[in-house]
Amino acid sequence: MEIKEVVKEKYGQAALRVNGGGSSCCGASAALDGCCDPITSNLYDALQTGELPEEAVLASLGCGNPTALAELNAGETVLDLGSGGGIDVLLSAKRVGPTGKAYGLDMTDEMLALAKENQRKAGVENVEFLKGEIEHIPLPDKSVDVIISNCVINLSGNKDQVFREAFRVLKPGGRFAVSDVVTRGEVPDEIRRNMLLWVGCIAGALPDDQYASRLANAGFENIDIEPTRIYDVDDARTFLTGQGIDVDAIAPQVEGKFMSAFIRATRPTACCAPGCCS
Repeated sequence: MEIKEVVKEKYGQAALRVNGGGSSCCGASAALDGCCDPITSNLYDALQTGELPEEAVLASLGCGNPTALAELNAGETVLDLGSGGGIDVLLSAKRVGPTGKAYGLDMTDEMLALAKENQRKAGVENVEFLKGEIEHIPLPDKSVDVIISNCVINLSGNKDQVFREAFRVLKPGGRFAVSDVVTRGEVPDEIRRNMLLWVGCIAGALPDDQYASRLANAGFENIDIEPTRIYDVDDARTFLTGQGIDVDAIAPQVEGKFMSAFIRATRPTACCAPGCCS
């Protein structure tokens, strides 16, 4: 089974779990067993979650809180790549106000259904959820002011295409402001090879320097990667338990190498990359 199909299946199951009254976290076993991992814990404050339906909060699958770190202004158009249950879309919609708009893009039918129901419960009108893949964004060129995403780009098997598409739909001067998992230093091949860990926001993580260079290759500038949470050996044990990996052997090798980060970049106001003026 391809990585994309694994991700779609597991996140669909996570959405169904929330609809059944359970909780969901970012991880293959977490989404199925209801046990939250250190990536997804304590991302939103009570003031934010108190404004939203419980299902939107339970379905949070992220590794950060891009809506708290991104600069969003009234009247802007925001796109959330991999919007899941809709928590970041709904929070963004409140910040851009009735003159702005927030799009959520997701490829999983179950998550889209959950997100639309959460929108209905929240009574937020300036939101639209779209079905599609983050490698092929169904929006016109230069139509978005800000792109956010929460622990999703690392799941893509073609990140360069994601960055090119993000660049395409952003307006000149538009901002890329995402939370994602990145690595520093060598990561054991055993982890990279395990497809289930792609769903857990680990195996697909890029080294931070590669993340920056790929954004630059897509045409972005003003690239900044700010670590927001660095995971220790106890966190690594949580990631790896139940994945068929020798935890005692691997955990010390990953200590401090995985981190959640807030990644910023901008599309230049002047043309600087092949095709950016088309």
